[in-house]
Amino acid sequence: MTTATAATIAAAPAAPAAERYPLSQGVNPWLVTVSVMLPTFMEVLDTAIASVALPYIAGSLSASTSEATWVLTSYLVSNAVILPASNWFARRFGRKRFLLTCVIIFTIASFFCGAAPSLAIILLARVMQGAGGGALQPLSQSILLESFPPAKRAAAMAAYGLGIVVAPVLGPTLGGWLTDTYSWRYAFYINIPVGVLAVIMISRFVHDPHYIKHAKVGAFDNIGFGLLAVWTGCLQVVLDKGQEDDWFGALWVRWAVGTFVVTLALWIWRSWSNPKGLVDLHILKDRNFRTGCFMIALLGMCIYITIAILPLYYQEVMGYTAFAAGLVVGPRGVGSFVGSPIIGVLGTRMDNRKLLSLGFLGFAVCAYIFGSVNLDIGPFTLLLPITLTGFALSFVFVPLATLTVATIPNPQMGNATGLFNMLRNIGGSVGIAMATTALIRRADLHQTYLAEHLAPSAPALQQKSAMIAAYLGHEIGRAGARPGSFGLLYGQLLQQSAMLAYIDVFRWTAVLALFCAVATWLFKKPPKHLKAPPGAH
Repeated sequence: MTTATAATIAAAPAAPAAERYPLSQGVNPWLVTVSVMLPTFMEVLDTAIASVALPYIAGSLSASTSEATWVLTSYLVSNAVILPASNWFARRFGRKRFLLTCVIIFTIASFFCGAAPSLAIILLARVMQGAGGGALQPLSQSILLESFPPAKRAAAMAAYGLGIVVAPVLGPTLGGWLTDTYSWRYAFYINIPVGVLAVIMISRFVHDPHYIKHAKVGAFDNIGFGLLAVWTGCLQVVLDKGQEDDWFGALWVRWAVGTFVVTLALWIWRSWSNPKGLVDLHILKDRNFRTGCFMIALLGMCIYITIAILPLYYQEVMGYTAFAAGLVVGPRGVGSFVGSPIIGVLGTRMDNRKLLSLGFLGFAVCAYIFGSVNLDIGPFTLLLPITLTGFALSFVFVPLATLTVATIPNPQMGNATGLFNMLRNIGGSVGIAMATTALIRRADLHQTYLAEHLAPSAPALQQKSAMIAAYLGHEIGRAGARPGSFGLLYGQLLQQSAMLAYIDVFRWTAVLALFCAVATWLFKKPPKHLKAPPGAH
């Protein structure tokens, strides 16, 4: 979860109480909490729901499973582009007005996602949805923090965090049930009533503080924003479609990579030479922030790989329905639910580097257990590691956000959190694309290797084929029994190859998480009694 852009809170001059806390304007701040929780809950829920519905989206829109993962990656990239600009838009147009606009865009885009007749249309709608969802979390948290006096902010953020943790618990199960009972389209339509309720409550109960109403902002960095959109778009297109066209064997891939390199270099140069631009990269001089950005990109890869491919494994390899797969992976949210209050207590008493390293280590162990699966597992076989994955991640999010911004001054907090969360989304998008490519290539490799041991003259193959043919002969006739037996055996070969490919990806994810556990110690030792940044998840 993104952290609040709290820089402006500390930097703004003191305002009357009526301007700082909506409670003074006759609004109960807990109504504000519910109002801003709704759009964030909707955004988190949408990600969890979409991951379970991917195979059904692919089948309905005549796309492959790898193409269906673009539904996730297109959203993440669009989301990442908007994140650094959210602070400027909030100050230029007003935080309440901008939040309402984002919720309306997200809700309308959800309708178009559900009504999409083709893969191209749903990808376009997901880009629109990502643009609307990018600013929901930082805006919601900023509004929430300023709605309570400092003494009550911890309780408010605890209630807010509790609501958000529920979304990953409900998401897979609810998404699976909607997909199986009605259609995958209702996994997007469900956002519409939530969005409408959020618009009504925000309009009624949320108010902008004094410094937002009278804020003076500079010109928007159109060039920086454009360069950011181009290089992130080129990166994602190459990662998503490069596999289909043999990577650098295709001319368009070479052009796209060249464009990516040039625009990334120009964006870095502009962001470094223009401190008032969209992103100020001078903040990377801070060792802890630099390390945190590196770590959050790797964490994004780890998290989104497991979010995307674990439900796919149960559906594509094991043959589970969407609802069954959602039930199986749902306990991950339960683990986060249990771990969040524990890390809240330990975070103020222990070195956050130890907690972070322990969280990554636990995630690595769970990912390695995922890599030991076989075709005989049942729905409860991975219950414990799936639950522990969520528990371990609760030991990663808060300490990582705490360590990253520990030495960042308040005036730079908005810039820092925007860049930090942008890299998380880009890391997740890259991770999903790499995992999808690895699944395709490793499955082909394992299929070739297994086929080498299945020569037509092999006695074991002949015996197995004869047994299957004897059964099929009673069902489809003797003429088709022998070819049918080899068809069934080939299906088993494909299933085994796919399983081995998933095992490879899970184990590589475990290695990446283990590397992160070691890299944690690149952080400088934080100050004693360091508090977690508000809104860290």
